[in-house]
Order: sequence, then C-alpha cells, then structure tokens
Amino acid sequence: MAKLKHLVSCAANRLQQASGLDLNEARIEIRALMQHSLGDVDHAWLIAHGDETVTDALRARFESLLARRIEGEPVAHILGRREFYGRDFIVTPDTLIPRSDTETLVEAALDRIPVGQTCEILDMGTGTGAIGITLALERPQAKVTIVDYSEAALAIARENARQLSTHNVTALHSDWFSALGGRRFDLIVSNPPYIEAADPHLQQGDLRFEPITALASGADGLDDIRILSTQAADHLITNGWLMLEHGYQQGAAVRTLLQQHGFANIGTATDLAGHERVTLGQLA
Repeated sequence: MAKLKHLVSCAANRLQQASGLDLNEARIEIRALMQHSLGDVDHAWLIAHGDETVTDALRARFESLLARRIEGEPVAHILGRREFYGRDFIVTPDTLIPRSDTETLVEAALDRIPVGQTCEILDMGTGTGAIGITLALERPQAKVTIVDYSEAALAIARENARQLSTHNVTALHSDWFSALGGRRFDLIVSNPPYIEAADPHLQQGDLRFEPITALASGADGLDDIRILSTQAADHLITNGWLMLEHGYQQGAAVRTLLQQHGFANIGTATDLAGHERVTLGQLA
C-alpha cells in the first residue's frame, strides 16, 4: 500500500507531464486536491501524516479529482473556492476565478482609503465579489456597492459577502452604470474583461472554463475599458479615483483613455511579476 507522501509526489509528476505546468505549480495543485480529499485538512497536517498508508477510499476520491484536473478543469472549480487576499471565496463556472494579480488593484485602492475614513466605493463587474468584499472588510467604515450584469455571478457574490460576514456591501444588478442613476462615489474599481476576442489563450488552460463575457472585450480587448473611462466621470465625486485592471501590454492605451476623459494624476501600478497591471486616475 502506498504512503500518502508518495501518492502526492507521483500525482504531481503525472499532472506536470499531462498539463505542462511547472513542477512546483503542479505540486501546489496536487496538495490542494489531496487536502480536499482528506476533508480539507491543512498543509501542516498533510506533511505530518505523510507516512500514513493510503486507503482505497481515499485513493478513489483523490483519483477522481485528479482526473478532472488532468482534463483541464481549474482547481478552483474542482474545490469550489479560491483564496484571495487571505480569504476563501466561492467560485463557480459563472464567475471569473480570482487571481493574485488582482490583489494589485486592491492594494492600490487601500492606499487611497485611510483607515477609519467613511467613503463610497463602487466595484464594477464584481464576479465573485472578491475585490469589493475585500475592500469592505479591510475598510469597515466604507460603504461598498458591487454590481454585475450576470445574475448568476451576483448570486455568488452575495453568498460570499454573507459567508464572510460582510455587513457594508450592497449588491446591485446592472449593466455597468445603467442601474446607478445619478449616484456618485469616492472610488470606482474594476477588473473588467480586457482580453482580445481573437486571443488564442481563451481556448487554453483555465480560461476555457471561465465565462467568455468576463474575459474578452472586442478586437483590442479595450471595449469595456472605453465604456468605464467614458462614463465614470458622471459617477465620481470631484477628486474621486477610477482604478482599472488591464492586460500587461495595455497600460499606455489605458493611460491615454483616462487622459482623454478628464482624469489627472494618472499612474500605473505593477503586479508582483513587474507587469503593468492597474491604471488609475483622479477626476479633476
């Protein structure tokens, strides 16, 4: 009978060979699948019990999850959750999977919201709610409105807010600004669709399993960013901030759009890999 640590090691090699993942990435994913198979034990438990014998029942549960991952299904969908900014968020095929790059957007927003200060924040195209809910939890004096065009995604966002005991978030069904009337905010944040519609990456990896409407935005990937940069001024207070996540090659184009629509103090923040990831501007 195989030991737990040996099964994990062999499975990581199998996943790496089948998926082309870096071996370290494959090991991280396999650990997550095994921890889930064991009833969501933590990493320390897995290490401490590495010499235990694998039961037939455990092997069957684990092999079922591994087969789904080898077929390409994202780990976040298999587990039904993804960690973002230190918290677990429910994830389904109706939502974009939260990614660590988007924490750059959260950090940029938090830098402009002093602790204890009241303010109104709008999270556009919220998906799982990860951005808006995180800001609400990190700045409990803020009032956060999260909006999405997808009712299914909005239902997930509401459930994430409930499970994380977020009491300063309001969810609203809206096609971008259409349901907001004349409301104005101190800060508008968004991780909109920004991939080019013909980009071959949309047919590769995890992206195959995510909603295309949350990923692609026209021939150059900027259609939704154009809408946001054009209409945001009507929903910001004077000196309010607009912050947009975008592709690593789109920083210059987004800076130009913000400049064309009356924003000042325009800048771009880089992600952990050093790529331009979030462009922001202040309404003059």
